[in-house]
Amino acid sequence: GLAVSPSYAGADEYVFSPIPLVQGSLGGVEISPRGAGLTLDFIADGAGPVSFDLGVAGRLRSDRARQIKDPVVRSLGELDRAIEIGPSAGITLARLLNPFDGLSLGADVLWDINGAHGGMVVSPSVSYFTPLSRATIASLSVGAEWADADFHDYYFRVTAQQSATTGGVLPAFAPAGGGFTSVGVTLLLAHDLSGDLTDGGWGVFGFSGYSRLVGAAKASPFTSAVGTPNQFIGALGLGYTF
Repeated sequence: GLAVSPSYAGADEYVFSPIPLVQGSLGGVEISPRGAGLTLDFIADGAGPVSFDLGVAGRLRSDRARQIKDPVVRSLGELDRAIEIGPSAGITLARLLNPFDGLSLGADVLWDINGAHGGMVVSPSVSYFTPLSRATIASLSVGAEWADADFHDYYFRVTAQQSATTGGVLPAFAPAGGGFTSVGVTLLLAHDLSGDLTDGGWGVFGFSGYSRLVGAAKASPFTSAVGTPNQFIGALGLGYTF
């Protein structure tokens, strides 16, 4: 698919980028999409109404590593991409309002192994999944992100030298340790083009999301001086199920 998203976390300018999504099961391992990544669940689901997830998650964080549209932020150069990997766990309660829906609660705990921010990120979420018809499904998710001091220093700090480089447009700023960076909500819709979700084949999907930066992510001059804490994302795509 093709997504439109902020140029960086906190930006008020938007860019387009391709977005690959993979979801399914291979050899008993469940594969689920994450923002710029995926999770692998190694616990097989039983026939009961309660199932557990335990596995590994990974994502590529390209914040301020490409497509920086703001000229002031771009003058400071690009950051390195972070490769974040760590455990993922959760629980799903099925058949709450109909025979096919489910409510999931979970969290990913990820560490950067690529030497970019070098810190830890925790992403808790609550999601509700349900079919709307035999051809259409929907998933609504509410989530947040917490990050440690290393993460905050890498993405939100503005040094005195950087402030001088921007002519004072970005004033010097030092985050006070770690904390929550954002809270948000996303909605995913998928529609099977044959009219039957159970027979595989081609389908279309779309999702939209809104997040609000909080704490140091909101107070950082990258957001407060040249951006906005209100962040939107949207995507449309074509998928194939086999």
